[in-house]
Amino acid sequence: MENKIAELFARIEAGELSADEALNLIKKNEMIGDDYFIDRHRKQRLGFDEIIFGMSKTVDQIAKITDKYKQEKLDFICTGLDDRKIDILKKRYPEFEFIPKAGIMKNISSVPPKIKGKAAIITAGTSDAKVAHETGEILNCLGVNCEKFIDIGVAGIHRIFHFKKEIAESNVLIVIAGMEGALPTVIGGIFAQPVVAVPASVGYGVSAGGYSALLSMLSSCAGGITVVNIDNGFGAAMAAFRILKSGQVEK
Repeated sequence: MENKIAELFARIEAGELSADEALNLIKKNEMIGDDYFIDRHRKQRLGFDEIIFGMSKTVDQIAKITDKYKQEKLDFICTGLDDRKIDILKKRYPEFEFIPKAGIMKNISSVPPKIKGKAAIITAGTSDAKVAHETGEILNCLGVNCEKFIDIGVAGIHRIFHFKKEIAESNVLIVIAGMEGALPTVIGGIFAQPVVAVPASVGYGVSAGGYSALLSMLSSCAGGITVVNIDNGFGAAMAAFRILKSGQVEK
C-alpha cells in the first residue's frame, strides 16, 4: 500500500493528478445504500480477502454486496449461511462455490500465497464439526495448510493421545468444544504451541448455547490460551493466520 501511495504523490508532483483525484483513489471504500461499505483494500492491508458475515444479513443484503464484489472482480467469502440462504443464493449465483457443511459461499479466483506452518483443527465432538469446517475453509482461502481431528474430546481422552504425534507437528492448535469446554485446557496443558479456543453452542440446558464453554475457556488454568467468540470459526482461523504470518516477518 505504501508503494501505491508514494506513486500517487509522484503523479501529483508530476501534474498528472490533482489532490482531489488522488484522494478519491486512496478512498477505496465505497458505500452501497445506507448500511454497508465495500472494502477494496482489505487484502493489501491485512493479507486476506473480504469476508461477508451472512448470518445476520438478509439474502437481499448479501446479494447487493455480492453483486458489487462480482462487478469489481474482487474475491470474497460469505460465512454464517444456513441451508435456506444457501439454497436461494445457489440459484442466483450458480458459478460460486458453496460448502453447506461450513455455511460458506465463496468466489475466489486468485491463489493465495502459501503461509509457512500448519494449523491443527481439533474438535471435542462431531457436533462441533460445522465450526471446524468453517475454520478449515477460511484457512484454505488464506493459504494455510490445516488438518482436522474431529471428535477427540475429554469424554474419551485416550483419543487425544492416539493423535498426539500428528497434533504435535502443527504450529498452531485451534480447539473447538461445546458442553463444559474442557478440551482447550487439556490441549494447552499437553502441547506448547499457541492454542486458539472456540466455544461451540453445543450442549444441554445450562450449557446455555455455548456460554458455559466460553466461561470455562476464559477461566482456563492452561496459560496463554486465546479465546474467540462462540461458534466463531472465522475468528479462530484469522487468529491462527496472524500467528503464523507473524513468524514470517523479517527482523
